[in-house]
Amino acid sequence: MGELRFVRMGFGAEAVEYQQAWDEQRRVHAARFQDEVPDTCLLLEHPPVYTAGRRTAPEERPLDGTPVVDVDRGGKITWHGPGQLVGYPIQKLPRPVDVVAHLRRLEDAMIRVCADFGLETSRVEGRAGVWVLGDPVEQRPSRYGGAARSASAEGGGGRRAGGLSLDFDPRLTDDEFDPRLNGPEYAPSNAGQRREDRKICAMGIRVAKGVTMHGFALNVNPDTSSFDKIIPCGIRDAGVTSLAYELGRKVTIAEVLPVAEKHLRAVLENADLRPRVTAGG
Repeated sequence: MGELRFVRMGFGAEAVEYQQAWDEQRRVHAARFQDEVPDTCLLLEHPPVYTAGRRTAPEERPLDGTPVVDVDRGGKITWHGPGQLVGYPIQKLPRPVDVVAHLRRLEDAMIRVCADFGLETSRVEGRAGVWVLGDPVEQRPSRYGGAARSASAEGGGGRRAGGLSLDFDPRLTDDEFDPRLNGPEYAPSNAGQRREDRKICAMGIRVAKGVTMHGFALNVNPDTSSFDKIIPCGIRDAGVTSLAYELGRKVTIAEVLPVAEKHLRAVLENADLRPRVTAGG
């Protein structure tokens, strides 16, 4: 790949309205398709806004009627706002396009960013984005009294390593359970206190005409309680977190911005863009 150009659109008091950024994405996307501009990554902060990807279910939206912007990316509903570094890499990919590989490259870059700040993060099987893994269930504080039990230990449906689910957790056993109606005990923003898996960077992408759009949202120091009005990314049994919370200190967008650019450049400019070879050809 060629050199990746960064455009810092606006931060803090100059945060960029979502519609303005979306219009700019589409303008750059069209120019990149015509080879009028190089691969470009827009970096910015948004004023508070909820955005819903194509797979968002009606019951995952805010219950209080808070406005939501419906967008053409993959994924479900999320929140953007102050304290969150948003990146929209607009890149031309070879055909046949490997969308999953592009997503994995963005995850890799953000994992490296967190590592530079001393925070270990990971992928979670079946869940896009970058995660801080929760404690093994037996090491978590029990919310119901008695020893915590793992689903696998009790013969239930266990899942991947890191933050095993409680087999008596109503979020997993009751299809009608809504964490937004059950107080702070289940709030996504309190997942760190519960020592559950928690997402630190959300991902949602679209590829049109072989050129990428949308991208990542890294929680640097936002008010994560904004996620409590929704089912973030449609996931009920995990939560959200930030660099500032996990590190226990002040972290600013200004600190993170050059680190993010460094790792995005290293990962995206040096990517092997050959499509994956599948079995049978």
